[in-house]
Order: sequence, then structure tokens, then C-alpha cells
Amino acid sequence: MTLDPHGAAGAQTATGTAEHRRQVRKAALASTVGTTIEWYDYFLYGTASALVFPSVFFPHQSHYVGQLESFATYFVGFAARPIGAAIFGHWGDRIGRKTTLIVTLLMMGISTTLIGVLPGAHSWGVVAPIVLILLRILQGIAVGGEWSGSVLLSMEWGDQKRRGLMGSFPQLGVATGLILGTGFLTIMSSSTSDAAFTSWGWRVPFLCSLVLVAIGLYIRLQILETPMFAKALKEKRIQRTPVIEVIKRHPKEIVLSALVRMSEQMPFYVVTAFVLSYLTDDTHGYSKNFALIGTLVAAGVEFVLIPYFGNLSDTFGRKKLYMIGAAVTGVWGFAYFAMLDSGLKWLVFVALCLGLIPHAMQYAPQASLIAESFPTSLRYGGAGLGYQLASVVAGGPAALVATWLIHTFDTGYAVAVYMLISAGITLAACAALKDYSRSDIADDATYAREARA
Repeated sequence: MTLDPHGAAGAQTATGTAEHRRQVRKAALASTVGTTIEWYDYFLYGTASALVFPSVFFPHQSHYVGQLESFATYFVGFAARPIGAAIFGHWGDRIGRKTTLIVTLLMMGISTTLIGVLPGAHSWGVVAPIVLILLRILQGIAVGGEWSGSVLLSMEWGDQKRRGLMGSFPQLGVATGLILGTGFLTIMSSSTSDAAFTSWGWRVPFLCSLVLVAIGLYIRLQILETPMFAKALKEKRIQRTPVIEVIKRHPKEIVLSALVRMSEQMPFYVVTAFVLSYLTDDTHGYSKNFALIGTLVAAGVEFVLIPYFGNLSDTFGRKKLYMIGAAVTGVWGFAYFAMLDSGLKWLVFVALCLGLIPHAMQYAPQASLIAESFPTSLRYGGAGLGYQLASVVAGGPAALVATWLIHTFDTGYAVAVYMLISAGITLAACAALKDYSRSDIADDATYAREARA
């Protein structure tokens, strides 16, 4: 594979010109649209695994066992994400951010579309869930390679004094993808009967992924390679095996980047996936639409807050803001489940709507906090590995563990304790992670000096 001949050279030529300013805007747009599509696809699966997949792919089990099996396939996607980070981290630091991101987008779109046409267990028997798992693995690999590339595309093009804000734009893809995915499923759920929704209605949003991918590809083809990577390429700072090198040189930063996500990622999937099944079970009895609309509003609130907190991190400090968000998460879990279990419908809806505020406080500055921890020539792989390793210990098991906790202890406060523990881990990891928010991250010597210190 070779670098786009107009990518790196074009980035160097554009520096300091009107074209440079246009590329900054295009990079921010391409990153946001790309991550929106990736997360739209990924979150569709999460919502469907809570509401539909137990009856479609695991119909011969009890509700509890079917839910566990469905969330287990959900977890598989998380387990595959570090693999994607390693594969695409290698190529992202070898041939550039742009080309790699085009491949991840295509992989995600095709996988999601195939899930939309996959027959259920009534037609294909045991083969259906096996194919579902394989497609989920492909989704996980794709999103594993997407995140760090999108963040770098925006952050490495933008004003280096505003890396927190620029890095937060790709993070908007989570909120936007959740809005589109949950919104689409809400429309299909409310416009069809329960039987029709379970039979074919849930498939429509999956099939529409192809349209979004076409839009995303068009936008991504319009951008140049980032100036930071172009400079590293020109100065021959590209590593032959970047993923191996970043593991050898920056193991501490990779591990801390993963642990710093505990109180961000785990509660996020409790709020956006597990709670959908929690509120629609026989004990609570709320409708699918009620839970989906509340989640939709929460995503809208987060969409507004992410750029605000990203910008705030450039002045207030990334670590300081992140640690406040982690502390709030640790306390919020108890208030959140008290509201969900109150029996008051309006209070439950308020809890759903406010559920992602502590997440936004962490997710907005997180991109720059993690990406800044690695030099340019190793940044795609290092940031991706750190970010995606959290998927195995935080996001992936979240819905499974929460389901088991409720079944075992019969109280939402058990999940709140789970959230509190995750907050403690994050606070310790964040305190140990060095703050590069005021450093020159375009210069690999910055990291060499830190290594010698």
C-alpha cells in the first residue's frame, strides 16, 4: 500500500494558506460525519441487542438467558475493537490517516447492511447467531480502527491551542450516531406493530447504512493528509512496525489510556443499552418507545455539551475537567437508579434525559487527552490501542455484568456500586497520566525528553 500522492505533499503545500483553513473545516466535518456513521451502525446493534435480538436469534431460551446471549454477542464486538486498533493503527501510522479511514468506513457499512438481511434463528437455526457474531466481529474491527484516525484527522489539522475543541468534534459522532440510530428505531417501532417490528421493522435502519456510507466516503475523499503526518513522512520518522514500537516505548500510556476510560465507557453502555432492557422488563413495564425517546433526548443533550466541554478543556485543563466528570459519575449512579426505580414515570424520563451529562464531561476532552500522550509517528496505533483496550474491560462487559447484578441482587444500586468502582479506577489512572495539553505534540522530541526525565 502507498500513500496518496496528493495527500502528504498537499498537506505541506496547504500549510498557512486559505486552502489550509478550508482543509481544517473539511477535516472536522469528515471526522464528525465519519464517526457518526460508524457509531450509528455500532449503536444500532446495541439497541437491537436489548430489544429485538433475543427473540430473533435466541428464541428458544428464557428471557433472562436470551438477554444474556444477546448481550454476549454485543460484547464480542468490543473484544474485536483492540484487534482493529492494532491492524489499522499499523497502517494509519504507516500510510496515513485518510486512506485507513476510508477502509474502516467501508468495512463497517457492509457489515451493518449484512446484519439487516440476516435471517433469524427460525429460518437458519444455529447458523444465524453464528453469522451474527462474525458480522459483529467485523463491526468491532472497523470501529476499532476508526476512532483514533478520526480524532487525529481533526486534531492534527486544527489550531494546536484548541486541540481540546478540535478533538471533541469526532466525539460528536457518538451523540449523533446514537440520535440517528435510536431515532430511526424509535420511528420504526412506533409506526409498526410489535410483531412487524420484530419481523422486519428493525432491519430498515440497518439497510440504510449503505446510504450513509456513500455520503461519508464522498466527504472523506475531499480531504488531504494531516500536516503533522506529512511532516513526519517528509522527515522520515515513519516506523516500520509502529504498533510494536508504541507498545515497547509507551506501555504505561497505553494502559493508563485504557483505565482512564472506565468511568466513561462502562456507564455509557449501561445507560444506552442495558437500561433499555431494564425499563422494558416485566418489573418496570415501560414501553420500548418510552425508553428509546428518553435515550434520544439524552443523546441530544450530549450533542450540545461535547463541544462546550471540549472547548472548556483548552482553558480549564483537560485532566482537571476529566477527573471532575469521573467523580460526578461515581455519585450519579445512585441518584440515577433511585430515579429509575421511583415508579414515577416523569422522574424516570428525567433520569433518562440527564443520563449522559457526566459522560459528556469526560468524553469531550478524552480524545485530546489520550491522543496527546503519543508522538505523531506512533499516535494512530498508541491512541487506538489505549482507547480500544477499554472495550474489553469496560464497555463490552457492562451490559452483561449489569444484567447479572440485577438478577443476583435485585436492585439497581448494585449497578450504581459498579459505576462507583469504575470512577475510582479512572481517577487513579487519570492522576498518573501526564498532561501534554500545553506541549508541542508535532515534535517527537517532546516525548523523547519525557522518556529520559
